[in-house]
This record gives sequence, C-alpha cells and structure tokens, in this order.
Amino acid sequence: MTDPSGLRSHSADDARPLLVVDGANAVGSVPDGWWRDRRGAAERLRTRLEAVALGGLAGLPGPLEVVLVVEGRARGVEASEHVRVVEAPAEGDDTIVEVVADSSPHRERIVVTADRELRARVVRLGARAIGPAAIPR
Repeated sequence: MTDPSGLRSHSADDARPLLVVDGANAVGSVPDGWWRDRRGAAERLRTRLEAVALGGLAGLPGPLEVVLVVEGRARGVEASEHVRVVEAPAEGDDTIVEVVADSSPHRERIVVTADRELRARVVRLGARAIGPAAIPR
C-alpha cells in the first residue's frame, strides 16, 4: 500500500529484495552533463533501472522492487512500470532512510549510494549499501 508521499507500508508477502537508489548520488557519479538537466538525467536513470528491476544486479538476482528517490530539480520524474519514484520533500538522504525503515527488517534491503554518512545510516537499520557503479550504464 502506498501513502500520498510515495512511501509504502511494508508487506509481508513481498519477498523481493528492495533496491533503493539515491538518485542524486547515482546521477552525479558520471560527469555526462547531468547538471544541465537534472530531471532528464533522473529520467534516464529510471529507464536504466527498469532492466535492473527485472534482471537484478551482479550477485543480486531479480526481480527486485526498485525505488528511485529524487530531490530538488530532479523532482517530477514519473514512475515507470517496474520503478517506483519517491520525491523527497526536503533532504533526499532522510527520505531514503524512511523508505528503508518503512520496509520489513526481515527483507533484503540494498541502498545504492556513495554517500558515506547515508551508507552508515542505512547499515544501522540492517540494510546493505553498494556504490552507484553497480548500476549498469
């Protein structure tokens, strides 16, 4: 079930691993001119994540529940068939922590970010953190 903020109450019947992507961090990891069109860069990331949702990542077979967290000028990105988009009302890191905390602690939860402080926060919640290079280009 999803509430108006885009956060979802955890469901015991969803055994798929949860992959939460720090959109700003993942987009910013590649110097491809993303700063000129942050929303467009986030949309391209969302499109790449479609394949990840179905096929998984190295060492993490799909299907996965994929959540892309966007903030600032990247807001307005629509969800796609296999990628849920959550708009951070303020700080993206806080929203990512909320998404992780809102899911079952018995579920495998992985956060994609290179942000050390965010990695530490989600690890304290029992999630695992991987770097943006894990997402295929």
